[in-house]
Amino acid sequence: MTDVLAGPPAVGELRPAPPRVALQGSGRLREAVASALPQAPVCGPLTGAPSDLDAPDVLVTARDAADTRDYGYLHWQAAAARIPWLPIRTDSGWVLIGPSARPPLPGCPLCAERRRTGNRADAGARRALRERYGEEPVTRPCALLTPLLAATVGALVVAETGLLHRDPAAARTHRTLLRISVETGTLTRHPVLPDPLCPHCAHLPADRPRALALGPSPKPDPDVFRVQRLTGRQADLERLYVDAETGLIQSLATGTAGGGATAVARLQPGTSRHESDHGYGRSRDFATAGLTALAEALERHAGLRPRGRRTTVRAAYADVAGRALDPRTLGLYPDPWYDQPGFPFARFDPQRPTSWVWGYSFARAEPLLVPESFAYYGPRPERDPAFAYECSNGCAIGGCPAEAIFHGLLEVAERDAFLTTWYARLPAPRVDLDSAADRAIPMAAARIRHDLGYQVMAFDTTLEQGLPAFWAMAVDRAGDPGRPYAVCAAGAHPDPEHALASALAELGPGIESLAHGYDAGRAARLLAEPERVREMDDHGLLHGHPDAFRRLAFLPVEGPPRPIARKRWPARDDLTGDLAELVGRYLATGLDVITVDTTGPELRAGGFACAKVLVPGTASMTFGHRFRRTHALPRLLRMPRLLGHRDRDLLPGELNPDPHPFP
Repeated sequence: MTDVLAGPPAVGELRPAPPRVALQGSGRLREAVASALPQAPVCGPLTGAPSDLDAPDVLVTARDAADTRDYGYLHWQAAAARIPWLPIRTDSGWVLIGPSARPPLPGCPLCAERRRTGNRADAGARRALRERYGEEPVTRPCALLTPLLAATVGALVVAETGLLHRDPAAARTHRTLLRISVETGTLTRHPVLPDPLCPHCAHLPADRPRALALGPSPKPDPDVFRVQRLTGRQADLERLYVDAETGLIQSLATGTAGGGATAVARLQPGTSRHESDHGYGRSRDFATAGLTALAEALERHAGLRPRGRRTTVRAAYADVAGRALDPRTLGLYPDPWYDQPGFPFARFDPQRPTSWVWGYSFARAEPLLVPESFAYYGPRPERDPAFAYECSNGCAIGGCPAEAIFHGLLEVAERDAFLTTWYARLPAPRVDLDSAADRAIPMAAARIRHDLGYQVMAFDTTLEQGLPAFWAMAVDRAGDPGRPYAVCAAGAHPDPEHALASALAELGPGIESLAHGYDAGRAARLLAEPERVREMDDHGLLHGHPDAFRRLAFLPVEGPPRPIARKRWPARDDLTGDLAELVGRYLATGLDVITVDTTGPELRAGGFACAKVLVPGTASMTFGHRFRRTHALPRLLRMPRLLGHRDRDLLPGELNPDPHPFP
C-alpha cells in the first residue's frame, strides 16, 4: 500500500516489502487498521523470536478508549520481541497516535502520558472521577468516532508502520504524539522528550564519585559571563520544550509590568501548588524576558529531584563522615523545633541513614557526598525526610558546567548578602543611582517613580568576598493605604552596575505583582503574628504594610548616597577563569564551595548544563518564618565586625527576629 503521506515510489523503484504487523486491541480503530494493512495482521501474543521468519516487525495496539493500564506489559512485549511499538487510542475527544517506542531506547507512550498529566489543568478533577467511578471512564469507548475518521487513522497508521520498519528514527511518531480531533479531523503534532523518571523506559546510570572536569569555556566577550547568547535559539528551544499537550514547559507567555517586559514559563501547572513553581523572566525586551523565563523553568525542573543519575548511597552520616558534607554546617534548627506539632523536617541524627548524592568540593579538590535533600528540593519520601527547608537557592543553568556553577554561586552570593544584611542589621551604605555610567539605571528608577509613584533607592550589600551586591528598595512616599508601602529586591554580579540593574529589573514588576493582591488587613496580621508568614508571597506582603518600614531603620534611607564603586573584575576570555576567581575568593575567606551536577537528559537535549551550589556557613534563602536557617552559623554573627560596623561579634539573641522582606 502506498504511504498516504509520502506519495508513491518513483517509476522503476522497487517497492519495499510491507512489514508484518502484530495487531492487538479491539473496537473500530483496530478494525480500521486491520482493514488497511496490506497483509493479514499477526494476532495474539508475541511468541516468535526476532530471528523467526514469521516474527512480526512492528507491534500496533489500537483501542477506542483511553485505557493505558496495560502499557507496561505492552512495552515489555515489544522489548522482548525487539520491535517498535505504536499505540493508538482515544481520549477526551481526540484520537492519539504514538509516540512510538523502540525498547530499550528511552522515549515511550508512558513518557507522553506523564507529560500530559502534568500539563492538564483538570488533572485533579480527573483523579477525583477515577476515585469515585473506578476505571469505567477510561474504558468507555469514544462515541464520536466515525467510520470515516477510523479509516483515515488506519491509512495513516499503515504508512507509519512502514517507516517504523525501515527507519524508525524517521517515523512521524518518533518522540512525537499525533493528535486528531474526532470533531474536526484536525491533526496536530506534539513533541515528547523522554522522561528520565519513566518506569517503563528510563535507564538512569548509577551515581558515582567523579572529578570535576571543566574544559575551555570561551566567552563571546570579556564583559559577558555566558558562553553563548540564547537570542538566536528562541524558536528552536520553544519547539523542543514548550507544548501545551506534551511539553516539559506547558506554556510561555509575555507581558508588561513595572515599565518592562515580563514572561512566565509554566512548568506542569496541573501539579504545581504555587505560582513560584514556574519560571519567570524580566528584562527590557520581550525576547530576553521569554528566554530567561524558559531557562528558569528548566532550572527549576532540574533542581527538584535527580534526573541524570540514580541515587545509590544510603548511609548514616557517622559511616561516611570522612567523605561527606556535615549537614550541621548548612544551618539547621534548634533541637526543640523538631518537636513542634506539624513541623515538616526531621532532626539530624548522625546514626540514622539518609540518601546522599555525589558532588564536588572545591576546598577539598575531590568528590564529596551531599545529602540529597539539600542537593534537590522536591518532595521527599516519608522514609527519607529533609533536615531543613531547601529551595532553588544556588540552582543555575548554563551552556556548560562552568557557566552553571558560576551563576549558581552568584545566586548564593546575592541571597547571602541580602539575608546577612537583614539578620545582622548591617547599615549598608546607600548608593547614588545617578552616578551610574549606564544611564539605563537612573532611567529605570525614574520610570518607576513616574509610572508607579515610588521612590527608588539602593544599598551596597557587598560582603567579604568583594563581589558587588545590592539591595534595591521602592518606597511609596505618598502612603497610599491601598497598595504596598515598600518593596525590596536584590542583585549580585561581578560588574556592579549589572548587579544594580538586575535588582532594579526585579523591582518594578515586583511592585505591580504585590500591589495586585495587596491586602492591608492581612499584611497587618502578618506583621503582628510572624508565625503566619508561611509562603514566599507572605514576606513581601508583610513588608508592604507601612508599619513594617520601621524594621528597615538600620538602612541609611535618609543618609547621603555615595557613588557606585568602580571596581573592575579582571577581564578574561574564558569563563573557567572567572569561576576560578570567584571560587578562590570564597576559599580565601574560609568558605568551601560545593557543587552538584543536576543536569538530566532533558536539559542535555537543549545543550544545557545545570548545577546546585552550596556554600556552608552562608545564609540560605528560606520562605516561611518558622523555617529560617540562622542557627549555628558563626559567620553570620561575625559579619558586622568583619565589615567594620562593630567592634565585637553579635550574640545569637541580637540577630533580627523578624521575617525577612525578600519577595
